[in-house]
This record gives sequence, C-alpha cells and structure tokens, in this order.
Amino acid sequence: MDKPKRIDVVDALRGFAVCGIIMIHFLEHMNFYAFPDPTPFDQWLWDTVFFLGASKMYAIFSLLFGLSCYIQHHNQEKQGRDFRGRFAWRMLLLFLWGMLDLVFYNGDILCTYAVIGLLLIPLVKAPDKLLLTLAVLLFLQPIEIVYIILGLINPATPSMDVGLGPLWGRLYEACANGSFIDVARENLSLGLQINFGWALENGRLTQTLMLFILGMYLGRRRLFLDEGQNMKFWKKALIGSVIAFAVFFPLWKILPGKVDAPAVKKGLDVMFNMWRNFAMMSFYVSGIVLLYYRTGLSRAINQLSFIGKMSLTDYILQSIVGGFLFYNWGLGLYRYCGHTVSFLMSLGFLVLLYFFCRAWARTHRRGPLEELWSRATFAFGGKH
Repeated sequence: MDKPKRIDVVDALRGFAVCGIIMIHFLEHMNFYAFPDPTPFDQWLWDTVFFLGASKMYAIFSLLFGLSCYIQHHNQEKQGRDFRGRFAWRMLLLFLWGMLDLVFYNGDILCTYAVIGLLLIPLVKAPDKLLLTLAVLLFLQPIEIVYIILGLINPATPSMDVGLGPLWGRLYEACANGSFIDVARENLSLGLQINFGWALENGRLTQTLMLFILGMYLGRRRLFLDEGQNMKFWKKALIGSVIAFAVFFPLWKILPGKVDAPAVKKGLDVMFNMWRNFAMMSFYVSGIVLLYYRTGLSRAINQLSFIGKMSLTDYILQSIVGGFLFYNWGLGLYRYCGHTVSFLMSLGFLVLLYFFCRAWARTHRRGPLEELWSRATFAFGGKH
C-alpha cells in the first residue's frame, strides 16, 4: 500500500460482491417484487440465494469502501497532500452518480455510501483505539438497543416505522405500468427517502458505517497483504466467523418469536440478523483471502478482479439493463420471469459483463465511469 497500486485480492473480493449483488437484484426484479406464482424449485432457489447473499454482498462492498478510503488518503499523504477535502468532493461526485443510478433503479446504494462516507473524514487521522471503539459501538446496533429498552419499559412501544408503505406503492405502480419518465420521476422524488428510511429501519445505516470504519482499520494494519502474521489473523477470523454464525443464527431464528412487545421483537430481529450477516461476510472475506494466498486457486479467483476493478460501471450498468428487462418501460419481463429464469438471466448477464470488463482492461487502467470519477476527483489542481 506504500505505492498507488491495486491489491489483486481486494479487487477479486469486490468482484465477488458485485456478482452476488447482481444475482440478487435480478432475482428480485430490481427491487420490484412482482413475480409469477413460484414453483417449489423457484422458492427453494430464492431462499438459498437470499440466505447466502442478501446483505452479505453489500457488507463486503462496504468493508472494501472503507479500505479504499484509507488507501486513497494514505497514498496522497505519502506525497505530502491532505486528501480530506478532495475526498469530500469525491463523495459529492459519488452522490451524483447515485442520482444517475436512481433514474433507472430505485434501490440505489451509492447515495447512501456518499453521505455516510463523509463521516469518515474526521476519522482519517483518528487513533486505532478510537476506530475500534466506534466500530464495536456501531456493531452493537445502538438504535435497536434503544428500541429494545423502550419496549421493555413499555411493551406497547411500537417498532420503528418511518412510513415507507405508501411510497413503495407509488414506486411499484410506476414500475408495473409506467413509462421510463414515470419511473425516473418517482425514483428521483422518492428514492432517497425510501433507501435511507429502509436502511434506518433495518439496521443497515449503522452497520454500513461500522464496516467503513473496520475497512479503514484493516487497511492501516495492511491485513490484505501477504506479509507478517496476516494469514494467522485471517485463519482466526474464519474460525471466529463460524462460531459467531453458530451462535447468532439460531438466536435470530428463535428469540424474536418468543417476544410479544413489537419494539423488542423487531429490535431483536434486526440486531441478530445484522450479526449473523456480519459473521457470514467475515467467513466469505477470510475464506477468499486464505484461498487466494495459501492455495493454487489464486489465478481462478483473480478472474473476479476484472469485474471488481469496474464496480461503479458494473453497478450502474446492471441498473440500466435490469430496469429495461423487468420494468414496464422496457421489456416488462416481471410478468413472465419466475425466480429460476431471472436467476439464469443474471448468470448470462454476468458472463457478458466479465468479457466486457476483461476486454476493457486490456487497454484501460480503469473502467469508463471509474476514469471519469477519478478525473473529476482530481480536477482543479490535483494529480490523478
């Protein structure tokens, strides 16, 4: 990390996360839950893919976002420059990318990342102990803890509800029957409120910031490089993730169902769900790092890096293609494609995406949108 060069295993991890995100988005028809009646196999496939991937892929993406934040600041600092102001500008640009994404896909995450990313600026030079303390506090899901306490004091306390129901109805109507203009208008007017509200209700906001901070810390410790005792750390992380999942998963399945108080019930459900997702994310990350550095699979795993290097391009491209495939303004395939067909379509799209990314990488250092983002980041006197 002392030089501004890419870390292959990080790109592979990012590619792994992007592939999982695209599979899930296609399966759920780009955040538009309208399907033909599922067959038993459809339902099994849905349950399996969501169990393995839902929230875990975004968690990997969030962890690596924090890592990238550290690397960018570190590389600029080595050249005697303070990157914090330019990073704030970079987050504004990311927010604009997210607004573009919202035109096509109402479940955009880029705007959320841009806003939360600003909170990293005062932490760039914070001591490790402070980073770890904040990460632990956020890991505990403090919002859910407050609701659980309130529910224990007064069992009639309602669970968190920011009133998204009617807004979802408007988005669904546009996706089901509207034109492209209808979808874009509703997404741009409601998408930010819905995405931030959903993330708040489901523990995603606090977990995302926690993962950003944890990614920064892992970058400081150089843990994604094969040096020193790093592989011992990842072996411990792998074992710890299995143990944590063995504890949190049954608690998530059983404990909320034993409670009647709505605030306590929802708080426990969100809390244990976030924890078991974190355990599975840790299993994926540590497992891939160990396979990459300690087996003969590094070349195969490295194929994912072609997609990982172009994650912004991939993300917005899947929104455009997915919206065209499933929404009414395009082919309207939500009417005909069940879970299995939609999943197979995601695999077909990923194959095409892989060859596109690989061909692009032969003649370009960055993806097309990544290059624009980098040039804009370092406009006005910077070096990119």
